[in-house]
Amino acid sequence: MNRFYGTGVAMVTPFQTDGQVDYDALKKLINYLIDGGVDYLVSLGTTGESATLNKEEKKQVWAFTAEVVNRRVPLVAGIAGNNTHETVAQIKAFDTTGYDAILSASPHYNKPTQDGIYQHYKAIAEASPLPVILYNVPSRTGSSVSAETTVRLAKDFKNIIGIKEASGNFELLNQLMRDKPEDFLVISGDDPITLQMIAMGGVGLISVVGNALPAKVSGLVRSCLSGDFKTAQPVHYSLVEFTRLMFTEGSPAGIKSALKQLNICGDTLRLPLVPVSTATAEKIGAELQKLR
Repeated sequence: MNRFYGTGVAMVTPFQTDGQVDYDALKKLINYLIDGGVDYLVSLGTTGESATLNKEEKKQVWAFTAEVVNRRVPLVAGIAGNNTHETVAQIKAFDTTGYDAILSASPHYNKPTQDGIYQHYKAIAEASPLPVILYNVPSRTGSSVSAETTVRLAKDFKNIIGIKEASGNFELLNQLMRDKPEDFLVISGDDPITLQMIAMGGVGLISVVGNALPAKVSGLVRSCLSGDFKTAQPVHYSLVEFTRLMFTEGSPAGIKSALKQLNICGDTLRLPLVPVSTATAEKIGAELQKLR
């Protein structure tokens, strides 16, 4: 499980101006991130606009990503949904070649009870051929996975190895860190509070910002994990404004604007998402100049 210590990056999916997947840019992004020192990659999470890709496109992106990564770093596939039966079917059909785990966000829109969330993840755990990382992101799903539910899942299913926690709820985090099994991984899913979560016992970050600044973000996480918060703090504060801009007009619009200005990929998104405004893009560019 130490494969998922450190910095993971939730990769964007580059698109050509006509909306088709830009595989040349995806290859460029993958190599940029690995060369930047990240520890693992996540393909087709929320940041990858997975909700807008059809099944065949997902299969192609996953296969291409595994081929380009070529086992240089661990690889995680984002497979989630609010239809448990369909999510389980996707996991059973998934070609695991080159992949090390599945990241699965809790069901969105339906607002299940805690027992419903437990039963959803129980079905996933029983079907998955790979270790499972839970994902709690209430700002997107409309419900939160409680500390009690996470601990229950961690204790009941050995292949549920961790959680990407993006609730920002420190009361929940305090309880989770206190009660979880010792080897259960708590990973920050929220760039701005990574330093604080690692100080509490978190094992790293799955980052959006790291798409654009892999060396800086992975350096920050390494400093935190080594307990060198004196080195980490100025880096943390230097990223505050850039990170805020990444989400000002929605994600991944902000990070795609940054990647366009870095000449990694274009800023095309699939509807209903649209690129950031010119004013925000200019602010992103100014911050990039400070940080590079």
